[in-house]
Order: sequence, then structure tokens, then C-alpha cells
Amino acid sequence: MLLRLTKQFTFEMAHALPGYEGKCRNIHGHSYKLFVTVEGTPINRQGASTDGMVMDFSAIKRMVEEHIVSVFDHALVLPRRDGDNPDAAESSLGGYEARLILVDFQPTTENLLLHFARLLDGQLPDGTRLHSLKLCETETSCAELILGEPS
Repeated sequence: MLLRLTKQFTFEMAHALPGYEGKCRNIHGHSYKLFVTVEGTPINRQGASTDGMVMDFSAIKRMVEEHIVSVFDHALVLPRRDGDNPDAAESSLGGYEARLILVDFQPTTENLLLHFARLLDGQLPDGTRLHSLKLCETETSCAELILGEPS
């Protein structure tokens, strides 16, 4: 029997979409909500602390906090340009404290989902897999990545 577990995370992040023909070309921030759904078969080992669980919710929390939330929370995410030096980019912020993350893609919600899936790839225990990620940048604007069926 295949079951799915979903855990929700929240973090604050700023970004900009250079070349976009709208307000989002400017640096701005969002209160993101990330929904991580894993699937698997419940563990059936009497006496095991995880008996009856697909995966402990605290294990999902540790994995996502380590690879996504602790990295992106209160960060400014911008696409890397040819020749960008992260140290020089941070110093150009006029002495303001900033966690600047330069990525090799336009930091749209859709591309962030793909990046997050790559960050979580290989982090799940045997017998489980990442089913989907849903990222909301506002209460009414979300994108969802559904990963393929297990092979």
C-alpha cells in the first residue's frame, strides 16, 4: 500500500527576474510556502520506532531544513551573469548584510522547484521517494512539480 506524506515549510526570500517585462524585474521578496510530499510503503517492523510510518516527519524536516530552508531563508537569489563574482556582488550592496545566492537560472517559482528537487535528490531513505513539491510565493500563486512514477 503506497502512502504519501506532506510537510509544509515557510521561509522568506528575495529575488529579481532580469529581463522580465513587469514589476518582478525589480528586487522584491516573498513569504514562500513549500510543500514537500514523499511517498512509500509504511514500515512493518514491530518494535521499531518507525513501525507503521512511511518516514518520520522529523526526518523530512531535517532534510528540507538542511538543504533548502537554511540556505534560502532571508537570502537574495539572483541569476548569475557571465563573470559574476559572488564576493564582488555582495560588496556592491553598499555594506548591507546580505546572503546572496547566484544561480544559473532565472529564479522563477518554477525553476526554484526544479532546483529544490535536485537538492533533495538522493536524500530520502530507501523505500521512499519524492512525489511532489509545491511552492507558493503568495497566497494565490503557486507552482507544483509532480515527479514521475516510480520505476
